[in-house]
Amino acid sequence: MAEILVLVDHADGVVRKPALELLTLARRIGEPSAVVLGAGPAAAEIAAKVAEFGAAKVYVADAAEFADYLVVPKVDALTQIAKAADAAAVLVTSSGEGKEIAARVALRLGSGIITDAVDLEAGDGGPVATQSVFAASFQVKSKVSHGAPVITVKPNAVGPEAAPAAGAVENVTVGFTGNAAKVTSRTARVSSGRPELTEAAIVVSGGRGVGAADGFGVVEELADSLGAAVGASRAAVDAGWYPHSNQVGQTGKQVSPQLYVAAGISGAIQHRAGMQTSKTIVAINKDAEAPIFELVDYGVVGDLFQVLPQLTAEVKARKG
Repeated sequence: MAEILVLVDHADGVVRKPALELLTLARRIGEPSAVVLGAGPAAAEIAAKVAEFGAAKVYVADAAEFADYLVVPKVDALTQIAKAADAAAVLVTSSGEGKEIAARVALRLGSGIITDAVDLEAGDGGPVATQSVFAASFQVKSKVSHGAPVITVKPNAVGPEAAPAAGAVENVTVGFTGNAAKVTSRTARVSSGRPELTEAAIVVSGGRGVGAADGFGVVEELADSLGAAVGASRAAVDAGWYPHSNQVGQTGKQVSPQLYVAAGISGAIQHRAGMQTSKTIVAINKDAEAPIFELVDYGVVGDLFQVLPQLTAEVKARKG
C-alpha cells in the first residue's frame, strides 16, 4: 500500500487534533506514516498517540535546529524523509506555517501542491482533494498531475477516528541546508483557556452588532458555556473591540467548525469566505434582510443581547 506522510503538529508534548484528522484522512488514500520533528523527550509519547490513529510507521527527528530556526529545518527533514520513503503523498495541516512548509517541500520534490483541502479520497492516479473556492461559493475536486502531491488540509475537515497500528519508530538524522531565519526570542502567548480558533469544534463570533468592546461579554459567556472559541468580524476588529488574532474572514483566519454561531454579523463576503465551510451555521441578527441569513442553517431575528443570555442559560441548564 502506498505510504502517505503526515507532518504531526504538536505543542508541549501533546499532539494537536488536526494531526489526528490528517491520519484519519491518510488512511483513505494509503498507509499513514507520521513525521514527528523536534519533540524532544515527548517523542515516544507522541509516537504512541499517532499509532493509535493509524500510523504504521513513525519517523522521528530531533535537533536544536527545529526550535532555533523557522520553517526551513522542517522542510529539510520532510523533504529528506519523503524522498527516502518514496512517499505517495504528503499531508500537512493548513495553517500559516503548514502552508509555507508544504510549498517549499513541493518545490524541492518537483511536485504539485493543493492547499486548504476540506476532504480527501482515493482516485485514479493519486488522491483527489475537495476544496472550497470563490469565497466558499463553490466546491471543486482537484488532483496533482505530476509528482507526489503535497496537500494542506483545513482543521475540522473530518473527525479523528482511532485505528490502532504498529507505530514502528524510525529515528532519522537530518542534513540541514541552513539559510533559515533564526529565532532570537520567544514570548509565551497568554492563554484564554479557550480552544484554538482554527481548531475549535464550536466557534461563537461577534460583529458590529455587539456595539462596543463590552458587548463581547455575552459572546464570551455563550462561548464558555459551549466550550467554544471566540471569533470576531473585521468590523469589530477594526473598531478595536476585539484582537485581530480572533478575526474570522478572508483577511483573518479561516475556520471550519462543526458549529458556527454568528452574533450581530451582517455576513459580508469577506467574512463568509472565512467560515462558510462550517458544518452548521447559526445567526442572530436584528436585521431580517442581513446577507448572513442566506447561508445559515438556523437563523434568529432578534436582539443578540436578549437571545445570547437566554441561550447561555439554556446550555448551562442542560449541562446540569
